[in-house]
Amino acid sequence: MQTLDIASYLRRMRQVRPLVHNITNHVAMNNMANVLLALGASPAMAHAREEVAEFARLAGAVTLNIGTLSPHWVAAMEDAARAANQAGTPWVFDPVAVGATGLRRDAGARLVALSPTVIRGNASEILALAQQGSGGQGVDSTDTTEAAVQAAVALARRSGATVAVTGETDLVTDGQRLARIAGGHALMPRVTTLGCALTGVVGAYLAVAEDPFEACVAALAGYAEAGRMAGEEARGPGSFAVAFIDALYRLDPETLNQQAQVELSDAP
Repeated sequence: MQTLDIASYLRRMRQVRPLVHNITNHVAMNNMANVLLALGASPAMAHAREEVAEFARLAGAVTLNIGTLSPHWVAAMEDAARAANQAGTPWVFDPVAVGATGLRRDAGARLVALSPTVIRGNASEILALAQQGSGGQGVDSTDTTEAAVQAAVALARRSGATVAVTGETDLVTDGQRLARIAGGHALMPRVTTLGCALTGVVGAYLAVAEDPFEACVAALAGYAEAGRMAGEEARGPGSFAVAFIDALYRLDPETLNQQAQVELSDAP
């Protein structure tokens, strides 16, 4: 079985402290910024169309999240994606509730056509992007990650992106390789925007890595371990949210290598 030195990615990210430019939703901005700061990255949350291309060229990575989209924001996201592509900057697409409305389906198709480095979503979102499902219930997934394996592989092969499906067990595939990442805690879905914040974390790892698949696996494994650590202290969703930020700050690279639950294989 293959192995992955997850610790090396965390150490490198903290050494570089990459600037991650996030065009994310109103609900996620504050928590996403706090998550990135706790982990060791530097967040920017600019979304004005007049400046996003400049920020994208300055950043180590860009993330685009359609959670509270509007036509003007979608146009800004497209500008940022094009600027990132021109600069060779990796970028992550988070297709929040992409199957729920025509506006979201259209925005999702347009952004996928701009060749994201990584697509990160829940199982229902990935199924919807791959045109194999209805898209879940609003922002919540109604499908398991295992149900989305074939859709994720097909989407990765069609788009050229690494696809991450997050849930009780996370999946990552680039169309050739497949990783399953276990861990985390049952309270994670009870805290708003932890998934959105994870998209920023994936961006931070991408900024310091040459292999998007490995960077994505390392990011998800560290996030899951922080969730496990926070769950040992939390008494409910409120205390979990605080403990999770602290756990990200306290993540130890060597311990992470020992605790990470990653299974690597060939994609089906």
